[in-house]
Amino acid sequence: MPIITIEQAGQYDGQEVTLRGWLYNQRESGKLLFPIFRDGTGIMQGVCSLKEQPAAFEALRGLTQESSVIVTGKIRAEQRAPGGFEIGVSAVEVLQRVSESQPYPIQLKEHGVDFLLNQRHLWIRSPRQAAILRIRAEAIRAAREFMDGQGYTLTDAPIFTPAACEGTTTLFEVQYIDDEKAYLTQSGQLYVEATAMALGKVYAFGPTFRAEKSKTRRHLTEFWMLEPEAAYADLGDMMELGEGLVSHVVQSVLKNRTRELEALKRDTTKLATVKAPFPRISYDEAIAVLQKSGNPAKHGDDFGGDEETILSSQYDRPLIVHRYPAAIKAFYMQPDPQRPDLALGFDMLAPEGYGEIIGGGQRIHDYDLLVKRLREHNLPEESFQWYLDLRRYGSVPHAGFGLGLERTVAWICGTEHIREVIPFPRMIYRVYP
Repeated sequence: MPIITIEQAGQYDGQEVTLRGWLYNQRESGKLLFPIFRDGTGIMQGVCSLKEQPAAFEALRGLTQESSVIVTGKIRAEQRAPGGFEIGVSAVEVLQRVSESQPYPIQLKEHGVDFLLNQRHLWIRSPRQAAILRIRAEAIRAAREFMDGQGYTLTDAPIFTPAACEGTTTLFEVQYIDDEKAYLTQSGQLYVEATAMALGKVYAFGPTFRAEKSKTRRHLTEFWMLEPEAAYADLGDMMELGEGLVSHVVQSVLKNRTRELEALKRDTTKLATVKAPFPRISYDEAIAVLQKSGNPAKHGDDFGGDEETILSSQYDRPLIVHRYPAAIKAFYMQPDPQRPDLALGFDMLAPEGYGEIIGGGQRIHDYDLLVKRLREHNLPEESFQWYLDLRRYGSVPHAGFGLGLERTVAWICGTEHIREVIPFPRMIYRVYP
């Protein structure tokens, strides 16, 4: 008898199978039980008759939520059931019965957010949270598929770094060996610049950390970024790469995670239009749009959530804003040769109010200019000697960006808060569980 997953049930219509999972919920109607099982790939309704299967009926009757079970029965089509199929239960083995004196903490009712976050290790079992995590996995798979297909080589950046990448105020300092100080990485970018000089086109995909004390729905202190970097590339190359990457990820989720998007009640018509090319406007044009809408933004201001929402709300797909003032961008940004007060950088803003999902651009490749910028930003030159070596030995124009995985997945899922799209969110006042 085949052991299958709930996701595979449609392939076994009319056949006897075995499912291994947990009891999610159950209702009783006279001499019939209607258990609902989950196994990590989905949920499925069962039917068990006292008259026909007395032993299985007794094993299920009164069984507690989240008890682990191995269930045998026949798969049959049933349009009213979740997923369109149900299992006629003929045998049940209970591996572990959840105690009635210590019931499963997350009952099938409304709970407060703090309670659910404290029970995050259990909350991820719920159908909604499981659907989000499967969409996250698909986004990662699709992103790597796209980058690999573009000839980029995956390389890994260190998590411990000797100095800041973005800004010294958002660093997590750690005690390293023999009283030496190190920092949790804010970005793998500087290191993938080095591997790009070795391999041409590379990307890193891993966790990054920001210690900014922000409580907004768009911020985590630990999050994942996909960071491509390419030698002999410029701003235009990266905007085009970003369009292709985001389009591919969204369309792959639409194609391969339809059921999960339905479980989230996501309006997929808003995702179907996400295909390259994306609209592009300059920072100067963005300021004009904001001022016209009544926003008080002026030249030299960085954009926050309100500004990003106004700008992106006018489009049905992500918006690219390029050439920001150099003064509000990181030290490594290449100035525009036509207007040195502007940086050859861009942000990609997701629609529906989800804000920036990509930030990047062209990097400074001139040694003297990079040294000047390090000094202007009061960064320790001794910690960046290895980075300056990249400009001493065969420097070339190069560019890259960082895509925030959680912000991208939150937008695709339509979730209100970014904390739901990472298995164990780390926020300003939360490191448990």
